[in-house]
Amino acid sequence: MKSILEERTIKEAKLLIQTKKTLRELATELKIGKSTIHKDMQIRLKKIDESLYQEVEKVFKEHINIRHLRGGESTKKKYQKNKIK
Repeated sequence: MKSILEERTIKEAKLLIQTKKTLRELATELKIGKSTIHKDMQIRLKKIDESLYQEVEKVFKEHINIRHLRGGESTKKKYQKNKIK
């Protein structure tokens, strides 16, 4: 029988892979801390299901590759919002 932690970790991983959300977005949606999800994905998942862990790593690498674009977009929105006021 799987523990509650294992079930939660697998649920988080599948949701992350399916939606491609960032850790912060996923944490907000699941009402769990970002650090908790990060620990689940980086430590617990690797021990529970290696193949699922590899898929999560692909999503993380994709996020790393586009983070400069996300940051630039956030800054752009911030200044456009302030310009309107």
